[in-house]
Amino acid sequence: MTKKEIVRVISEELGLTQQQTKEVVQRTFDSIVETLVREGRIELRNFGVFEVKPRAARIARNPKTGKEVHVPEKFVVSFKPGKVMEQRVQDLSEQPSRPAWLDAELNEMHAAEAAASRSKAANSKPNPSAEDPDAPIRPTGNWS
Repeated sequence: MTKKEIVRVISEELGLTQQQTKEVVQRTFDSIVETLVREGRIELRNFGVFEVKPRAARIARNPKTGKEVHVPEKFVVSFKPGKVMEQRVQDLSEQPSRPAWLDAELNEMHAAEAAASRSKAANSKPNPSAEDPDAPIRPTGNWS
């Protein structure tokens, strides 16, 4: 769902114009962002908690070149859902017929996992000791 769709639904439910609703929705989002910048945390009862957290600097690896890259410290926004939201989302797994969007997400996730598995198998080098018991054992995988 997009912000435009949220505005449309709310305006229909409350009988407001879409322009009035858009302004209220945008001011709500702006207020959340400003509170996070100013205070680092905003708690919305029955919805969840947004919190600014530091992410430490680290050394990463460029997947194309394999070269090490320094990733500087940065701040990220985390979200912890409230009990009501968490329960409603959890209830999705107990429904006999899930929403179509959820089935599409699950199918996409399973397809990505299968593709990653195939890619990993295609890129792995066979261990010669599997065919020749006298061959030296060569470790497989990333040991760095």
